[in-house]
Amino acid sequence: MNLADSFRAARWIRLTNLLLQAVLFSALFSGLNYILLNHGWRFDLTQNHQHSLSAETKSYLEGLERDVKVIVTLTDDGDNEELAQSYHDITGLLREYTYATRNNTNGKITVREVDVYQNRKEAEELGLAPNTVTLICGDHPRVIQLSDFYRIGAKNSKLRKESFLGESVITAGILDVTNPGKKKIYFISGHGEMRPDDVNRTRGLSTLASELSQRKYEIAGLDLSLVPKIPDDADHGLIIIAAPQSRFQLSEEEMLRNFLQTRAGRIILLLEPGRSAGLGNLLFDWGVVVYDKVVVDLDPNSLTENNDLRLWTFVPDPVSHITDNVINGKTPVIVSPAALVVSDDLGRSANDGLTVKKLVVTSDKAWGESDYRSGTRFAYTPGQDLMKGHLGVMVISERTQPANNLPLSVRGGRLAVFGTPDIVTNNRIFTVGNLNLFLATIDWAVDRDTKLNIPVRPIERFKLSLSQEQLMRLRLGLLLVVPGTVAILGFVVYWTRRT
Repeated sequence: MNLADSFRAARWIRLTNLLLQAVLFSALFSGLNYILLNHGWRFDLTQNHQHSLSAETKSYLEGLERDVKVIVTLTDDGDNEELAQSYHDITGLLREYTYATRNNTNGKITVREVDVYQNRKEAEELGLAPNTVTLICGDHPRVIQLSDFYRIGAKNSKLRKESFLGESVITAGILDVTNPGKKKIYFISGHGEMRPDDVNRTRGLSTLASELSQRKYEIAGLDLSLVPKIPDDADHGLIIIAAPQSRFQLSEEEMLRNFLQTRAGRIILLLEPGRSAGLGNLLFDWGVVVYDKVVVDLDPNSLTENNDLRLWTFVPDPVSHITDNVINGKTPVIVSPAALVVSDDLGRSANDGLTVKKLVVTSDKAWGESDYRSGTRFAYTPGQDLMKGHLGVMVISERTQPANNLPLSVRGGRLAVFGTPDIVTNNRIFTVGNLNLFLATIDWAVDRDTKLNIPVRPIERFKLSLSQEQLMRLRLGLLLVVPGTVAILGFVVYWTRRT
């Protein structure tokens, strides 16, 4: 074999080796990617496990039987630091949901981002709004507002995000859209109550009815004088009594008492000053006191420019979560100046199985005026009016029952009492605080709780604060020292090999 043939053979061997190396590298790379994609290990090294789903959520997702589409309309807006951070918080969390359901045979979570401004037609067809997360399962959507994802607190007189509620609201939304059975809401009639089909601005509830329909509630009327008992489907729903103008008959009150007590029913009662509903026995059973006195609040922050009553003091409740949204959003409730004082019965037995709480109260400068029918200018009268202080305008009561000698309780009936019906009228329902508070009350009443037993994740942001001198040193180090060190090492290796 001559020199040319030897050179040619060596070249082919070299090329064959290079080709085999390329094929083996590609096979190894593809194999590793497949293994890591389907059988990879994931580690959450954050202190509070910010990027890990709770065991409760994972158990729900393992049993997911239907696909859930998640549409995110948030954008990574570089000009808005808060919005950009929310985008990363929420999309990062949603990646965990998609990963957790990747091997599910029945139901999976898929996430898609939509720019509502660039895709106006699709946004209109799906009813998408900016800065929201929409969950869709079949024909059942659930819209989650950006404010629902965070708990807001004050520090140094400035509002800031204290904790991230993303997992609890996303998981609750998934449970809601995958179990879309409609809850029945009965509006009581026959005593001059406000009606869900009435479009009157100050007495109608048609706007509320529309909001409830959008949230998959089924609405119907119910006249207790015409039925032998409350319908069975109300057991999984709710009864609303909105501003009765005349007294209930004893037989009607007994039906309601039986519904709450023996059937673990749920009732929301909205009362109006100067009108006796005749439900004293029912209220007594549930540890609620309604005073025939209206709120007079002299705190300037408690009155609007139109002299309406602004309720802005809310009691947090980690069990019902009714006031979470109005507290976090700093959104007051606006009602007419006349509101009845409602409270818990301090004289009731401590062993009655009831949990009674005032959730909406006045300022500490308010009193309960007894002579409100006279129409004269109100003035506090000691011994006649209720003493000044935080007076209740909304109270909830829940009865729990021991479960057969087990160390747990079974939920019983639930009752919410408002000292004013104005919170839900057509002209007031779209006040942000009014709508959020009343919808949260309904969700609590029908067990469509918006928060689950999932730990809240505190928000921890880390920033590197450097002086101009320190920043210059860092810049020089990155631009000169690091590349220079690499170049020197490279030269040393080159020189060593050459010599």
